[in-house]
Amino acid sequence: MKSGVFSQLYTHLVFAVKYRERLLIKEIQPEVFSYISGIIANRKHKSIITNGMPDHIHIFVGLNPNDKISDLVGAIKKSSSTFINDKGWFRGKFHWQDGYGAFSYGKSQLENVYNYIKNQENHHKRKTFQEEYITLLNLFKIKYEEKYLFNFFD
Repeated sequence: MKSGVFSQLYTHLVFAVKYRERLLIKEIQPEVFSYISGIIANRKHKSIITNGMPDHIHIFVGLNPNDKISDLVGAIKKSSSTFINDKGWFRGKFHWQDGYGAFSYGKSQLENVYNYIKNQENHHKRKTFQEEYITLLNLFKIKYEEKYLFNFFD
């Protein structure tokens, strides 16, 4: 019998539109999110759910252990920016902000994380993106300096 690699790695990715511009409007979200899911699948990861708000995005992915998270995020940002710009939806250029958050979860938490990402619109009626992001950092006990966080304009 040959040995193999067996993994179960679930990661919640979060990143923002540059300058937190509200460019990911509802009308384009399904096409953008579907495109991002395709990028994830092409890199041999499992796309669980992609959703967000006009100024930021949440992606839940089952990770392929042969691909670094930073490489995956870089590919998503680069390719989706090109896709959005090629569509000509905006006068200027679309860009993502530098940086991202990556938070790991176990199989027993899948449904909760899925529903959390699915219900972003309702969630943000009560909490700003800044509050949400800092809550995640604190929940995972990630030390941070405010100067290195996303540009928050809330």
